[in-house]
Amino acid sequence: MANAPKFSERTLEDFKSRLIGGGARPNLFECDINFPDFAIPEGDSEAGVNEITRFMCKAAQLPASNVAEIPVPFRGRVLKVAGDRTFDPWTITVVNDVDFRIRTAFEKWMNGINKHDDNSGLINPVDYQRQAHVKQLGRASGTDSIPVLKQYEFCGVFPTNVSEIEVSYDSSDIIEEFTVTLQVQWWDAQNSNGDTQIATEEPAAT
Repeated sequence: MANAPKFSERTLEDFKSRLIGGGARPNLFECDINFPDFAIPEGDSEAGVNEITRFMCKAAQLPASNVAEIPVPFRGRVLKVAGDRTFDPWTITVVNDVDFRIRTAFEKWMNGINKHDDNSGLINPVDYQRQAHVKQLGRASGTDSIPVLKQYEFCGVFPTNVSEIEVSYDSSDIIEEFTVTLQVQWWDAQNSNGDTQIATEEPAAT
């Protein structure tokens, strides 16, 4: 680039001036999962389960973006052209509360998809697939509210694995945790207002 600074001019002070907001922190995040009505534990509410999930979901991922390549051999060389997009499963780690509210909700969700006793279940994807969000939060400045820096909306999610919880006399000074793997149809990258950041219009032909 014409006006790019020389390597010797890229100092620690230059780096500091570009580290806006101190950088994004991996421990500042929040997950929001919309459970289907049939998955809500008896005596609970959808709002209640969603709210406790925001607190008890202790680990998740901002999703990877994958486009496969198609190798086309040509005279001893390989031309790579763009293939199809794929979406990885989304895995969350949940701290188990003494009421087992979140675990019970996921167990009921999976049982609605495929029952334990007779192999029946919901067959219309609209009935068991839902939306979920993971939000990257920023550090609040003074009395400001915690800002949302970026968020991802996962569309058409449903659980395919709720992990075991190890119980043992040898375990002490720990709280139970379990992981949940959810399948994803697609995801959308959004700004703090929930507006998509991915262009939907076709690029101009060259």
